[in-house]
Amino acid sequence: MSASEAVVDKREHTAGMQLGILSALSASHFVNDMMQSLLLSIYPLLQGEFNLNFGQLGLITLTYQLTASLLQPLIGLYTDRHPKPFAASIGMAFTMSGLILLAFAHRYDMVLVAAALIGAGSSVFHPESSRIARFASGGSHGLAQSVFQIGGNAGSAVGPLIAAFIILPYGRSSIGLVALVTLIAMFLMFRVALWYRTEQPTTKTSRRRPEGAGMLPARLVIGALGVLLILVFSKYFYLASLSSYYTFYLMQKFHVAPQTAQMYLFAFLGASTAGTLLGGHIGDRVGRKTVIWVSILGVAPFTLALPFANLPWTCALTIVIGFVISSAFSAIVVFAQEIAPTRVGLVSGLFFGLAFGFGGLGAAVLGALADRYDIETVYRLSSYLPLLGIVTLFLPNLHARRAK
Repeated sequence: MSASEAVVDKREHTAGMQLGILSALSASHFVNDMMQSLLLSIYPLLQGEFNLNFGQLGLITLTYQLTASLLQPLIGLYTDRHPKPFAASIGMAFTMSGLILLAFAHRYDMVLVAAALIGAGSSVFHPESSRIARFASGGSHGLAQSVFQIGGNAGSAVGPLIAAFIILPYGRSSIGLVALVTLIAMFLMFRVALWYRTEQPTTKTSRRRPEGAGMLPARLVIGALGVLLILVFSKYFYLASLSSYYTFYLMQKFHVAPQTAQMYLFAFLGASTAGTLLGGHIGDRVGRKTVIWVSILGVAPFTLALPFANLPWTCALTIVIGFVISSAFSAIVVFAQEIAPTRVGLVSGLFFGLAFGFGGLGAAVLGALADRYDIETVYRLSSYLPLLGIVTLFLPNLHARRAK
């Protein structure tokens, strides 16, 4: 490793965690994902206004999440070569424009365009923000990624509350006023970009392979990435049943009111937020493979029991499921960054993008199943997905290999 490489590597690990920067990133992520979760949270409203079936609702989710999943890896690959610290603010502008269009759309196709704009906002926001979070980590990559991610999860959890107490009572046009909150996040990300522009390594140095890179043969890197993709598929395909259809499940099976169902959704998403932060911290201490084992495969007994539970147990089980399964994503992203350390933007964009893509595909497929059969059948079938966590067995033990 050259002297210039050593300086860059040492700056990242000895400068200390930049809590102010990570807090700003997390707050911006909170606003970004809160605004995006409004789209899913107002599905009952959209269903009534546009007379939509479950398949059409799933297509909205698919449109939103595919625009994010297809663009994020490409944007990440580009920013690996040409860092764009101001990109996150631009992404927030896409999200805001999509929400304003959603507030005043009068046709179903306009709702789809709004969903595409919101997805494009995510595709621009996440890769570069995740890179900055890693750079500001002070070496605690898992914890930093979790601090960044917890903002998004908390925002997703608050979205249903905004829908329940603002959008549903005051109508869809109120989304336009709520969307203006994105201006705060745009300002925060602008300030973060100014810091990162002065602190980041030069383009020439950042392209060099850092210490420890290349320790894994290409065959093992590709195999490990394949396993991680299966795990992301399992996690987000299953979560689509909760994030998109949980309120309908509660309303159909237990006959609860829409606002009550939103509160149950908030409890699930709040538990997911707590699990995200804990997963990253534990991953830094005991290893990310252990966290992935417990988070994906370990949640299977609870998902299998969920379709047979009564209302109180349904609430309890979904809180446990949200807490446990959400601890995996930060560990998965950092694990991928560690096996491909020169492609942080590409890896971040790939996994954030696939999280959206698999979630959107899951929403569309599960929505079609709900139309053909019923929503309870969807929950019985999807409960088996976490069993795919068994493939974690094939991930390499990075700590053991580095110790040799």
